[in-house]
Amino acid sequence: MMIALKAATPQLPRTTAVADHVVAVDETDSTNALAAQMIGDGSLTLPDHQDGELAVAVVAADRQTAGRGRNGHKWISQPGRCSTMSYAVRIPRAIATDESVNGWLQMIAGLVTLDALNGMIEEYGATPNQPDCLLELKWPNDVFCHGLKLGGLLSELVIPPSSGTDADADADVVIVFGVGLNLALGACWLPTPQSTSLQLHVTGLPSFGEMRDAVAERQVEGFRERLAKFIADPKGQAESLREEMKTVCWARGRQVEAHFTDGTTLTGEAIGLNEDASLILRTQDGTDHTVRTADVGVL
Repeated sequence: MMIALKAATPQLPRTTAVADHVVAVDETDSTNALAAQMIGDGSLTLPDHQDGELAVAVVAADRQTAGRGRNGHKWISQPGRCSTMSYAVRIPRAIATDESVNGWLQMIAGLVTLDALNGMIEEYGATPNQPDCLLELKWPNDVFCHGLKLGGLLSELVIPPSSGTDADADADVVIVFGVGLNLALGACWLPTPQSTSLQLHVTGLPSFGEMRDAVAERQVEGFRERLAKFIADPKGQAESLREEMKTVCWARGRQVEAHFTDGTTLTGEAIGLNEDASLILRTQDGTDHTVRTADVGVL
């Protein structure tokens, strides 16, 4: 019999020291929804870019009652064991709405998350249980370890009140990046057979609270640095990110099946990413297909 865990307000001293604004609550329906609500009503504001440095706000909860993933999927988490955070960053509307580059915003969120997890592991001298225990990204929004889902990401665009309905390309919008990570879940708590938790693969980790704070601190710094570079040179950064993804893209080189929202599927080898961050899937007849929105599973 599992005992229901009580939610507690996250303590985030390291994150608070580097973020521009931190909102921490014990429970909410969704940190992304809370962030969007606060941005919309003006209670959460982000200052203008200063000398190329971006402001980053954090909304954290110990328990989500209605966590969301892509395509209407639910994100199930346990308080005191799963990190549920949203990171809000102002970026130019022109970049956020440019379909030739905006797909890389989700990839940046994934790379920031891998950097933060790997940096935390290194800081505490923790060691993987197996030599091939690599953290990877399953296109477009999952953190994977040994072919199992360790975390998920959801990015959403929010129009701040100051922007109104003005379509001025110079205006800013806010991208809210929701990041859910199973950090300290025991095997009996895993929500599905396809999921996993960091503590099942790495020995010597600190307490959950320390992990959550150390990872979030690094994510704030990672979003600030990577997104500033992307805003300064979207096309150039897209090519660099495409190269970087080759080493951490879990689907690349595997036979996969893409499930689309209209119920259709497409089977083939995932051979890499296009310039706009869409997935290239090569079917058995040698035809390359572009996949932009789908759930992708390995065969």
